[in-house]
Amino acid sequence: MDGNVNALNWFEISVADIDRAKKFYETIFSCEMTSADMMGMKMAMFPGSDNMNGKVSGGLVQGDMHKPSMDGAKIYLNGNPDLNNALGKVEAAGGKVIMPKTHISPEIGHMAFFIDSEGNAMALHSNN
Repeated sequence: MDGNVNALNWFEISVADIDRAKKFYETIFSCEMTSADMMGMKMAMFPGSDNMNGKVSGGLVQGDMHKPSMDGAKIYLNGNPDLNNALGKVEAAGGKVIMPKTHISPEIGHMAFFIDSEGNAMALHSNN
């Protein structure tokens, strides 16, 4: 892999109910997600997902090949400037915090884990 290329360029979070999941993520991140039907799947894209200029993008996907699971890959979503902002909204939005904000190191920052409204184990990272 070229050193100038991101190791990750797209992510998909599998969901069972696109409307419920979209509301969950819009609530915890105070954002608006764009909905689309694509290749027989229902999708909701995070802000900036239409910008394919080397920035990591992604969205929620409901479809036959997408089943929510705590055993899937751990995706660390951007919780900057302080992941407690999003983490503090998780339970009210229908999720569950399973590891509170935890310091990794001064150079790396902090992390936390939560279960989203669909049963996916997800992670947050922030520098502070």
